[in-house]
Amino acid sequence: MSDEAIRALATRRHLPRSHLEKWLAMDAESRMALFELVERLKMRTGQIVVAVDLLEEIAIRERATVAAILTRAEIRRADALDASGPARAAAFLDALRAIRFPRLKLAVERLSAEVAALRLPSGLRVVLAKNMSSDELVIQLSARTPLELGNLLDAIAAKKSDLIRLAKLIGDDEA
Repeated sequence: MSDEAIRALATRRHLPRSHLEKWLAMDAESRMALFELVERLKMRTGQIVVAVDLLEEIAIRERATVAAILTRAEIRRADALDASGPARAAAFLDALRAIRFPRLKLAVERLSAEVAALRLPSGLRVVLAKNMSSDELVIQLSARTPLELGNLLDAIAAKKSDLIRLAKLIGDDEA
């Protein structure tokens, strides 16, 4: 494989010129490692753009090559998932974000643990924004019968103070 293979892929995927240039500026081993991963995961153009940007930032911050970053355990786990290419590509990007933004990863883990500790009944779910992109607290309620709906509403009422505390952890406390 060569730079021509990367250029051909960039043309097929309509990759922005700036991202093709960033990719080609990587050392040869890194260029090829990323190419192989992109092909294997069947990454979409937007995913490639995000990956190139994140990899560039991580490489600069950690003074590492992209090839070295791509050999990390969390990246290999994402690549080895028993899932479709797009699902593995999403897991790969999540792993890159966790490397690039370690404090964000810890915050997401902490909030996920807080949500799990609520022990909400089935039919009631707290949904955290992906990568904490919003300070919104979303509560999903799914009921099939009026009785089930009443029980879920009662569960929300019983967890009111815990849900308010969770909302404070997610965003600014305006009240």
